[in-house]
Amino acid sequence: MSLAPSSAPARMPGWLLILPALLFLVAFFVLPLIDNSLRSFEVGGEFSLGRYIQLLTDTFYLGVIVETVVLSTAVTVICALIGYPVAYYLVRHAGRWSGLIVFLLIAPLLTSIIMRTYGWQVLFARRGLVNTLLVQDLGILERPLQLLNTPGIAIAALVHVLVPFMVLSIATVLQGIDQRLEEGAQMLGASRWRTFLEVTLPLSADGIGTGAILVFMIANGSFVTLVLLGGGFQTLPLFIYQQFTTTRDFGMASTMSTILLVIAMTCLYLQLRLVRRAGV
Repeated sequence: MSLAPSSAPARMPGWLLILPALLFLVAFFVLPLIDNSLRSFEVGGEFSLGRYIQLLTDTFYLGVIVETVVLSTAVTVICALIGYPVAYYLVRHAGRWSGLIVFLLIAPLLTSIIMRTYGWQVLFARRGLVNTLLVQDLGILERPLQLLNTPGIAIAALVHVLVPFMVLSIATVLQGIDQRLEEGAQMLGASRWRTFLEVTLPLSADGIGTGAILVFMIANGSFVTLVLLGGGFQTLPLFIYQQFTTTRDFGMASTMSTILLVIAMTCLYLQLRLVRRAGV
């Protein structure tokens, strides 16, 4: 006696698989952004563009916006200059040490950014390790240096926090480049430097672009490092923090955060266009 074949089980619709993530994204990202944007247009219970006009026409606030973009761009460029050689060495020359290098890159990410920033204070405070070494141990200086609350230390701390994102982004792309392309260029007479500039660097532009996007957008919203280390910077995240904690002007804070979001999305769009124009 033969048994009739059982019918195939009903397949779950594909959209049900992404529904939980979509609901989470809408509830905790999209709706708060919409509420924040609507609050920025509300003045005295009425719709108004007054806050945006103030922020985009007042020379002081325009300077703050420009300083935010310049600081984020500077941190991104420094991370790229530091991160590319590290990523290249990791992929091409590290060999059995590559695992250790990756661990050293990822390990700081497992530590709170506040703890890493306090580490800079321990090193560079007036009675920190660096000044103690220079004044008491080596006797090179007569008095401690004022290293904290300077722009250089603040930028260096941001680079220290963000450079792993750049290294890992570039290394991932470099691993996918066929080394036979580089060998072929050298066999045709190109020097190692020319091979790097005309073969390796263009093919790794996607990784540079991805790392730049990550670093810029994180640096664009960083304020903990600047609050703890100073440096005299006046950026939008610092003013947003001030509006929430000191002046309690939530409307102005919402307006600033919306402009900060627009800046980040605009730079993201421009960077993606540049990467696509490069042909990667």
